Amino acid sequence: MSVKLWTGVAAIALGASLAFAQEAPESLLPPGFDDPAPAPAPAPRPTAAPQPGGATAPSVPTGGGTPVIQDIPDMPEVPSIGGMDLSKIPSLDELEAMSPDELDELLGLKPKFDIPPAARRSMAKVGILSSAEGGLPSASLAKQPASLVRAALQGTDGPMVSRWGHILMRRALVSRLAAPQGMNPVEFAALRAKVLNGMGEFAAARGLVQDVDAGNWNTSLTDQALSAYVATGDIVGACPAVRVQGSAREDAQWKMLQAICNAYAGEGALAGTELDRALRQGIAPRIDVLLAQRFAGAAGRGRRAVDIEWDDVDDMTPWRFALASAVGEEIPDNLQPEDDGYYQRVSAFAPMLPLIARVIASDRAAREGLMSSRAMVDLYSQIYADDTIAGDEALRASRLREAYVSASPADRIAAMRDVWGGSDTDYGRLVLTAYAAARVPASEDLADDADKLIASMLTAGLDRDAAAWAGVVDSGSLAWALIALSSEADRQSSADAIDGFIDDDSSASQRKSRFLLAGLAGLNRIASDDLADFTGRVEIDLGRQTKWTRTIDKAADVGNPALVALLAGLGMQGENWAQMTPLHLYHIVSALNRVGLKAEARMIAAEAVARG
Repeated sequence: MSVKLWTGVAAIALGASLAFAQEAPESLLPPGFDDPAPAPAPAPRPTAAPQPGGATAPSVPTGGGTPVIQDIPDMPEVPSIGGMDLSKIPSLDELEAMSPDELDELLGLKPKFDIPPAARRSMAKVGILSSAEGGLPSASLAKQPASLVRAALQGTDGPMVSRWGHILMRRALVSRLAAPQGMNPVEFAALRAKVLNGMGEFAAARGLVQDVDAGNWNTSLTDQALSAYVATGDIVGACPAVRVQGSAREDAQWKMLQAICNAYAGEGALAGTELDRALRQGIAPRIDVLLAQRFAGAAGRGRRAVDIEWDDVDDMTPWRFALASAVGEEIPDNLQPEDDGYYQRVSAFAPMLPLIARVIASDRAAREGLMSSRAMVDLYSQIYADDTIAGDEALRASRLREAYVSASPADRIAAMRDVWGGSDTDYGRLVLTAYAAARVPASEDLADDADKLIASMLTAGLDRDAAAWAGVVDSGSLAWALIALSSEADRQSSADAIDGFIDDDSSASQRKSRFLLAGLAGLNRIASDDLADFTGRVEIDLGRQTKWTRTIDKAADVGNPALVALLAGLGMQGENWAQMTPLHLYHIVSALNRVGLKAEARMIAAEAVARG
């Protein structure tokens, strides 16, 4: 079990939130108003009335003949006027440099909301996928303990080992849900957006945060929103929140965003002044400000030339990648992130990038569940239609077309083999050929390729097409195991077939066999006596209990699919299937199957064996 999972389970075990001591109450009055009143000053002596012509009468002499001129008493400090702290009044230069929004905020004229009351959205349910559109029931988490939901979401901060687990988790997170009892809806939205960003689902995270009016955002939701906007290259999309919140933050990125938003609001001169000041003051690395100047300069009629200098830049950041991509600035080869998960997830969906860069990144996006088979085919179709593109990607696009349109099934399978690229096939390539594999008729003559054909079909959930091969494939083969797990028919698997599968299993630590037994047990497709015999043979214990297993089992007992999905996501974190245990797979498949998510349970079980 991964370290992240132990962190989430430990958080669940705590259950209750901590209470912090409240500080002593403070006066709400401004300084000076709660102090004892000073003793009254002595009354001034009368002075002579002014004389005509502006002259004043001479002071009245005292007995000593020396004129007495009354001292002007010290003026009392006035801490505020109308609630405004005078000590914080900016200088004239600072006032001249302020934007209209900043002046409104200073004078207290800027409203918290820029949306009329009748147009503001309710936060009773937040999400972008209703139950009528395939989302989970809106009240699924409403009566669940806030501490449990919070712990599950806080403990999930990375990608899933399972493509189908990722798809399920995304569906749960973007569903239009009511917040758990005792949790603020804004906090609930921020926690969900954090998980989506960690999974690489930046567009989904952006859609989720946009379902909450910007005036209601807290610091956490703002942070997650900015991460999503930067990752999707939608820099200007952050402007409504930036302009509503004004000077709520003082970090360098926020200041650069304020200047960019001013430029796209028609205040180009002000934006240029702000970014010039940022460059002089060095609030951020020079390259960051230069890219912000280039991006802001694209607004209006500024047409300001900005030379981007990469000479002293040693690393790439999301901000630099997003702005450089948005303005068409070529990133030097030494800064190109080649195998970084974040940049590949971003690049696969960035329309401003070259097609080759997107295709290279699509393998990861597909195997992780970010990109569908149809989306991959669309991407390769653009490669095929572009005569200027050559190389491996162009050849693969051509062979993919033949995998769909060649006359004979044998030719189509040969083309698919070229797309898959040998024995060590990237799972993303199986996603690419899913619908082509489904078009191959089940035949004993083609049974040698059935393992990959069926695995490819199941990446897109084509379980009925895969089941058509049930009478063709050998009992105990990998193809048989995939059909036994993915089929809609609830049939017990024969002990002889399972025994043959285990005998032929050459995977590390017999991982495929262990996953097969865990999946069959979770789906109730193996006799209890056979399960006991085979689990002892491969040395696994599916009866062991942990805090996480007890929690997900209890969620299944009460029939709560949303909570089961969140806990399943917590248990599926990792970079590869070596981090998944048969125990966790068994409880995930079993819980999903019991709460009505049978299709997801079958697909996850089959994927585990295919990728184990």
